[in-house]
Amino acid sequence: MKYHIPVLLSESIGGLEIKPNGIYVDLTFGGGGHSKEILKKLDKGKLIVFDQDSDAQNNIINDDRLIFVHHNFKYFRNFLKYYGYKQVDGILADLGLSSHHINKAERGFSFRFDANLDMRMNNLSEFSATNLVNEYSEEDLANVFFKYGDLRNSRKISRLIIDYRENKSINTIADLTESLKQVTPKFNEHKFLAKIFQALRIEVNKEVEALEEMLNQTEKSLKPGGRLVVITYHSIEDKLVKNYIKTGNTEGKLEKDFYGNINSPFKIINRKVIVPSEEELKINNRARSGKLRIAEKK
Repeated sequence: MKYHIPVLLSESIGGLEIKPNGIYVDLTFGGGGHSKEILKKLDKGKLIVFDQDSDAQNNIINDDRLIFVHHNFKYFRNFLKYYGYKQVDGILADLGLSSHHINKAERGFSFRFDANLDMRMNNLSEFSATNLVNEYSEEDLANVFFKYGDLRNSRKISRLIIDYRENKSINTIADLTESLKQVTPKFNEHKFLAKIFQALRIEVNKEVEALEEMLNQTEKSLKPGGRLVVITYHSIEDKLVKNYIKTGNTEGKLEKDFYGNINSPFKIINRKVIVPSEEELKINNRARSGKLRIAEKK
């Protein structure tokens, strides 16, 4: 089974405007799909790639122009400095889950299987979804489901989990779905569980915090004219990226000059967000929520 089908591949690679001798960063290496296309366009350039998942190391491309870093992308600027690159020509991030994460039952990301409730993107991390559902307070659980799953009945959901775990630990996906039977819609089960799993996954991996830290490093890491290319898959990610590109901060706070012009370190390349074509969706339905934003460092 293919590790991952890269989303918006031609659009994102085109957005980087790759220079043959430039220095580029792929913050989400995964199966190496985007990286392979970047390498095709490089001559004497370099590509530094990041992935916190040990499984991704099996996909490392044997190419002298590539440097693989087995770490969370929130540390990327430190590693660029370590390898002697103060600024680069382009940064690409394809956020969210890979098909590998979803299809590999033992990783615990999908409710299609029964397996241990895991959801760690860094499979060496000590904190998993099992820890979360068994250790968080009722209030903290409710906040996670409301904030990251947009679940209006988050308090009811957290109460059911608390009640269930008083009699039995929630260790598997089956345990979790069993605990939520009372509030799981009969005719919209998939959508409901998708929100539950998204919320848990974001919290387990501290995805929002990592994304904010990563974005806030990109301005100083890009050369003038360098490109930032980001693919998001849910509104929380997309809002942070949109804010950062527009204002230079993830909060979206506008700073204006004397003449009322917005001070931003970036020029927005695509005013309208780029989404997958009908042709791409026929090949890869999992691309349906992808949104691509491209910016250029002023």
